[in-house]
This record gives sequence, structure tokens and C-alpha cells, in this order.
Amino acid sequence: MSTVDEDLNQVERDIRTLKIEYEQFFGGGRPRAPADTQWRVESMMRRYNERTAEISFAQRFRFNNLAQTYAKYVDMWRKKTLAKEGVQQHHFGSAAKAIEAERARIAAAVAGLRGEAPAGDSSPEERASEIRETAEAFAMSFSDPEQEKEKVEQLYEKLISARSQTGEASGAPTLNAFERFVRKKTGELKNQGAQEVEYSVSIEAGRVKLRARVSA
Repeated sequence: MSTVDEDLNQVERDIRTLKIEYEQFFGGGRPRAPADTQWRVESMMRRYNERTAEISFAQRFRFNNLAQTYAKYVDMWRKKTLAKEGVQQHHFGSAAKAIEAERARIAAAVAGLRGEAPAGDSSPEERASEIRETAEAFAMSFSDPEQEKEKVEQLYEKLISARSQTGEASGAPTLNAFERFVRKKTGELKNQGAQEVEYSVSIEAGRVKLRARVSA
């Protein structure tokens, strides 16, 4: 039986394969969309979306990134399928409808990983607003980060999720670097008389903001 890491390695390979197969499909080298490979990827993602509580933080973080990457590809393939079929955005052909349904399921899975409510049938503008509201509303206070590692990890997950939404994931700090930052910043503010320090993650003008302030 394969391990979690082996499964995630396979998902990563399958996403790369699927990308190549879709490029062949759109380029005319394949008669049909690569449904078998896509089914395999989505089956594994559904499986691990139901098991997130059973896997480690590092594995959950990796799965989240893979799901984000896959969701972006699915959205791109959906748009290309619409263009290939020569239909309008709101008049999908059968293949485009199937891809759109799978994209919605993956988006819901990613939302579940973040502890957010699924976007449902909201428009892209409404979903963007929901993302901003969620990010702006998220805040967490620390009195001793050294003893609050789980909270630091939760804050880090929110930061990485927000950076993924804005396309800033590639420049994100590692978890260890983030832990050091939180310990240092909290220590500095506590030395100035603070009892607790509140950190907030928000998206402003398309960029992620991480702020630290003395809790009231």
C-alpha cells in the first residue's frame, strides 16, 4: 500500500502529465480531452480532501498547493475548451460543462482545506469579495509563540493560502522562517509592554498584508 507522500508524488506527476495531454488536445494531437488522467487526479484529491485531519501539516500544506495548482489549470482548460468549441461563456458544450463541474468540486475542496464555506454558485466578483472578506477578517493573538506552535501553523496556512490567491506563493517564507519571525516580532512588542500581539492576514489591492499589533 502506498504512503501519503508517494500518493502526493503521483498526483504531482499526474498533473504534469495532464497538462501535456491537454496541450496535445488543444493543439489537435489528441481527438478527446484526457478524461482518464483527469479522473485519476480528481479521485486522489477527493480521497485526501476527506483525510486532511489524518495527515501531517507538511503533507496537508503540500496537498493544498497541489489543489491550488490543479484548480488554476482546470479553469484555464475550461476557457480553452469554450474557445475550441466556439461557444459563448455562458452557453457551455457538454465537455465544458463537465470540466466546469469538476472545477467547482475542486474549488470546494480547496475551500474546505482553508476552513471556508464553498463559493457555491456565486459570480467571480462575489467569490473575489468573499476571499477578501475572509482574509481581512482573519486574525490571531499570541502571548508565547514558542508554546503556541499549532496557532503559528494556522496563521502560516492562512498566509500561504492568501499568497496563493494573489499569485505570490513563489516568494513565501518557509514555516521555520515564519516561526522565527513571529517569535522575534512578538518578543519585541512584549518588551515594549504588550501582553499579547495580534497578527492579521489581509489582501489589499491584490497584495497580501501581514500585520502585527498590540492586542487591545
